[in-house]
Amino acid sequence: MPQQVPLSRARVLEAAVALADEGGVGALTIRALAARLGVKPMSLYHHVPHKEAILDGIVDAVFAEIDLPPDDADWRSALRHRAHSARAVLARHPWATAVLDSRAHPGPATLRHHDAVLGVLRRGGFPYDLAAHAYSLLDSYVYGFALTEAALPFAPQDVEEAVGEFLTGFPAGEYPHLVAFAEQHVLRPGYEYGAEFDYGLELILDGLAARLAAATPPTVTP
Repeated sequence: MPQQVPLSRARVLEAAVALADEGGVGALTIRALAARLGVKPMSLYHHVPHKEAILDGIVDAVFAEIDLPPDDADWRSALRHRAHSARAVLARHPWATAVLDSRAHPGPATLRHHDAVLGVLRRGGFPYDLAAHAYSLLDSYVYGFALTEAALPFAPQDVEEAVGEFLTGFPAGEYPHLVAFAEQHVLRPGYEYGAEFDYGLELILDGLAARLAAATPPTVTP
């Protein structure tokens, strides 16, 4: 008989993330988690005292997957890298978008992540008030895009077929702008909804750069 791997906090949280990935946070119960690990529910309490501690742990695990902004890059490049990494991680864990900032007891990976992002902004010359606006704006954009992308009713490779079926259900002449938009943009070769992410991200970074320039006193040349 193969030896059973000892239960640990890391194993419990790994299984909890897998359950959430499969069925959302609602599927994450002590009973389901114990069944997943092949143990009795009471065994879990030696490693996580309650469900809130499990949620704290899996949120921290997700933050640990998001790349920290690189220290050796300018602030735009660093934040761009971090935004792309966050989007990819949230695509793997769609449930996480709604709970990433919900924990009253953030873990070390969460705190390290927030500190690193603020550090990039500060090194880039952002005063704390503008850094706060930048951080909130960027996260709102990344989280919102991740939610929209996860909710799309078709896979990227199926967009042409899905939109074509969608358009055939329209009464003739009823929604002319939607039809023209689909025909002249969405159904063009190479269209990919995900490409909108980069367009929006660059608009945000451009706007932040403009605000930063306005907030930075001009250099006086003697």
